[in-house]
Amino acid sequence: MSAPKPPKGHFNILYFASASSHTGKDMEALPAPLPLRKLFDTLEERYQGIRETVLDHSLVTINMSYVDMPSSEVEDGEDNAVVIQEGDEVAIIPPVSSG
Repeated sequence: MSAPKPPKGHFNILYFASASSHTGKDMEALPAPLPLRKLFDTLEERYQGIRETVLDHSLVTINMSYVDMPSSEVEDGEDNAVVIQEGDEVAIIPPVSSG
């Protein structure tokens, strides 16, 4: 099952495992463009405590490719900054344990 196309000017973010539990959602659409380095701050504003309990230990993908999360203190003018664009699909993938 694939996610529906996000509304114009937005991107989809998919939440898995504990990210879904913390947000109470499997997915939502957020406004685009959004610098990748601001993603965790944006989610922390919406879901207090998610950074420490979920995000700091999670992997992130954009359009099914893993990305490294930059520091939120990077300057705006940095040339190699990744920006999440309209129509992109971002996934938050927390560690999963099995037993």
